[in-house]
Amino acid sequence: MTLQQRDKKHLWHPLKQHQLNPESVAIVKAKGCVLTDENGNTYIDAISSWYTCMYGHCNDYIIEKTYQQMQQLDQIMFSDFTHEPAVKLSEELIKILPKNQSKIYFNDNGSTAVEAGIKMALQYYFNKGEKRATFIAFENGFHGDTFGAMSVSGLSVYNGPFEDFLIDVKRIPVPNGNNHDQILSQLEAILSSNTVAGFIYEPILQGAAGMKIHNTQGLNSILHYFKNHDILTIADEVMTGFGKTGRYFASDHIETKPDIICLSKALTAGLIPMAITSCTQEVYNAFLSNDIAKGFFHCHTYSANPIACATAIAGIELLTSAEIQESIKGIIAAHTAFNERIKNHPKVKASRHIGVVFALDLNTKMERYGNLRDKLLLFFMNRGVFLRPLGNTIYIQVPYIITQTELQKVYNVIEDALEIV
Repeated sequence: MTLQQRDKKHLWHPLKQHQLNPESVAIVKAKGCVLTDENGNTYIDAISSWYTCMYGHCNDYIIEKTYQQMQQLDQIMFSDFTHEPAVKLSEELIKILPKNQSKIYFNDNGSTAVEAGIKMALQYYFNKGEKRATFIAFENGFHGDTFGAMSVSGLSVYNGPFEDFLIDVKRIPVPNGNNHDQILSQLEAILSSNTVAGFIYEPILQGAAGMKIHNTQGLNSILHYFKNHDILTIADEVMTGFGKTGRYFASDHIETKPDIICLSKALTAGLIPMAITSCTQEVYNAFLSNDIAKGFFHCHTYSANPIACATAIAGIELLTSAEIQESIKGIIAAHTAFNERIKNHPKVKASRHIGVVFALDLNTKMERYGNLRDKLLLFFMNRGVFLRPLGNTIYIQVPYIITQTELQKVYNVIEDALEIV
């Protein structure tokens, strides 16, 4: 019996309607940018397995550093203990995070990093004697699947059955360079009738919305507005963090820095789950008190797992290396050239790119999880490339170590796909 057949007996896959969707492909090996299935077919992983394996699958350097840690200390609860990998990781992160960040809080995944950020913001004001219950977020944002993270997300395909149970969120449009005054007027109206605890946003690049890029100056103006009104800002860099936009963090493109930052995905290079919520000293100070109840009573069993910390340190060492930085520049140059040859294609409605992310919108209407989308996914897989369309958006977010030959194959397959839509 094949893996594919055995899978169907007990497994329930995410983001899938099992009555309609085809079987899941059984992957038995991954190395570099290439996935190999149980039948020996290979696929270029052109989305880095949901933006995690940015240094390639089974990276030798990361595996070695992880193996060394596995022999020294595996798991220890982080409430009463500390350890070298956690301390070292905090030091290395603070070096590359925006300069206003001061404290590191450990979580399990991107959703829980956001969950902690939301709770930090709510309790920040609660500890000061203020009850603030409302958040502001961008339209069509996505921040995760736990209840707080789901509340601030704006994609109903994920939230529909749960909308009656979510926290209060007011939504604003993303800045496009032409709607600055409209957004500020909307914010004035929201603040006049709500007690707002925080603004959460994906800086510059909205991932699940279809890799939508918004105006940097407009975002900076919005963040500056919140600073002036004593409202905490939370940057969800789960997807954008660790070099994907051409800088270490998307927030590095913006003058006004967030109070809280949520990190995961590429943090541990796709090897071990872990997440982090960082914050400023000012946020941290609001939890210091002789009253124990003002502490942050939020905890995960595997917080600061030593093996995951060692993996993250190795990932940062690669990210900051001259070799990876040069590779990122090469991908950016290749994306620029591909955009020039594809942007005027009659089947392309719009195209855009930032850092290693490239996206195009097809000039046709498609359901987010519909037949044409599934047809495209199968088309890509049959030609040896794993791409996962978001509705009518085809996007690329390749590992930093991809070769130019592999990258050109990805481009060529996308061009071929334009002939079938």
